[in-house]
Amino acid sequence: MSDTVLHVGGASPYDVVVGRGLADRLPGILSDSVQRVAFLYAAELDELAEPVLDVLRKAYDVLALGLPSGEATKTAEVAFQCWDALGAAGFTRSDAVVTFGGGATTDLGGFVAATWLRGVRVVHVPTTLLAMVDAAVGGKTGINTAAGKNLVGSFHEPAGVLVDLDTLLTLPRAELVAGMGEVIKCGFIADPVILDLVETGPTAATDPRGPVLPELVERAIRVKIEVVVADLKETAGSEDGAAHPGREVLNYGHTMGHAIERAEGYTMRHGEAV
Repeated sequence: MSDTVLHVGGASPYDVVVGRGLADRLPGILSDSVQRVAFLYAAELDELAEPVLDVLRKAYDVLALGLPSGEATKTAEVAFQCWDALGAAGFTRSDAVVTFGGGATTDLGGFVAATWLRGVRVVHVPTTLLAMVDAAVGGKTGINTAAGKNLVGSFHEPAGVLVDLDTLLTLPRAELVAGMGEVIKCGFIADPVILDLVETGPTAATDPRGPVLPELVERAIRVKIEVVVADLKETAGSEDGAAHPGREVLNYGHTMGHAIERAEGYTMRHGEAV
């Protein structure tokens, strides 16, 4: 398949590239001014991350930081460890962060980038269906506290997002199915064609080698782009009399979903809870 470029407008525009084998695009997104790159990745993805690290190491001084799995990475302690490593390596405002992993990695890595020197460039390379259609696009970053999920965070839009569908080839089917929760959400709130595609061919919808899943990914991302461009910081909700709930519409299914996740100690997949 050929690459698809989805443009995100607004005050800080960027592109979301959907395709296969996209690692070589990273230097073009990071820009020539970057000297050092902090590569924040889910530690269990060592082998999958190597092609991306190879590209980065040819062009930059790379600091690779392996992160804990899942929601365990979204803590103040892990964020502090990352800040400490950036400080020891002398990262400046002109340097950058690249995240590689699922939604939790994207949330934590984006938060680290948003808060280091009050904001440095970040590029997301999501490796799960959930992260591709949700966490990597829209600029929301955050960590969890004892009081709840994502209660500490910042809006920090990426410089670009590389949705490399090849990373889904090694994703367990349970993760693909869970990620479909966010895709179907987009179908309910804005694009009924998504629901038609899933209902017509549920097996094809979760086949990373076929043509249906890429279309679903692109459609879900388009829905999110349209919403976040109009209401990046979730301030145009129904409380001010607006006819449309704004970015709050993306929370469809999440009020109960987040409560279930917390009650289960974040052992249940996010998409399953939603």
